[in-house]
Amino acid sequence: MTTATAPAEVLAGSGPWQLARAELRRRISVKVSLVIVVLFVLMAAGAPLLSGLGGWSPDEFDKTAVDPYLGGAPIGPLGGISADHWLGVEPVTGRDLFARVVQGAQVSLLIAFTATAIVVVAGTAAGIAAGYFGGRTDAVLSRLMDLTMSFPSLIFMIAMMSVAKDVNRIVLMIAVIGLFGWPGIARVVRGQTLSLKHREYVDAARVGGSGPWRILSRDILPGVAGPVIAYTTLIIPGMIATEAALSYLGVGVRPPTPSWGQMIAESVAFYDTDPMYFVIPSICLFLTVLAFTLLGDALRDILDPRGSRT
Repeated sequence: MTTATAPAEVLAGSGPWQLARAELRRRISVKVSLVIVVLFVLMAAGAPLLSGLGGWSPDEFDKTAVDPYLGGAPIGPLGGISADHWLGVEPVTGRDLFARVVQGAQVSLLIAFTATAIVVVAGTAAGIAAGYFGGRTDAVLSRLMDLTMSFPSLIFMIAMMSVAKDVNRIVLMIAVIGLFGWPGIARVVRGQTLSLKHREYVDAARVGGSGPWRILSRDILPGVAGPVIAYTTLIIPGMIATEAALSYLGVGVRPPTPSWGQMIAESVAFYDTDPMYFVIPSICLFLTVLAFTLLGDALRDILDPRGSRT
């Protein structure tokens, strides 16, 4: 009985954000997901330092770590894992797998986070404008959302990435992924804005002479912040998976720049002779996507309970 009533006593009179933080602390899955997310983010941020600690750069070949008489198979057990190569080596080339996984984390998370930022900013701005101003603005933005969502985005992404040759692949992937990702969050924000714009405090601000920009920034935006934060966390794993899929199909990040999707695609040819080359980047991708998904589900349940039931 004491464990059941203690949270209620602690949370009595708390605001929504204090309530959300306290609820998140009670969930074991959230704690584990946060630890995994923080570890991978730190790994991506410190990729050059970690590669230096391992003693190998992502593009440095080590021909002594592979056996040329066995088709370039790594020397040693588990894909060549040793004191020199902590996660083994890449078949044929002998490039250090730890350095490439760490650098791949930086590339994959950079693309995912930047594309997510573009999607959230564009989607929130479009959703608030459509919901608050209504009329022709709502009609134009809503039709634009419908058009973008009905477009075969994956096919267009593959076509764009295949046609564009002499461009920065990372910047192009961020732009293309962001182009098709904003309507989903825009619809969520539009619905929230429609329910907020006729609230008493918004009407009071309008009668008090506040302009649209002040009302949107001071009254509407804080009201949609909870769902936006929750759905942002759910968008990130989709962005990571999209980047990995494009790189796996050969139209994403190109060698010698590593990414998890690219490494998984290259490891398919060696899955029977060197399964660790496939397992290591796959586990990294799986854990990252799973951690962000669990964290996003928990945030949505707490910050947007009505949206989680629909």
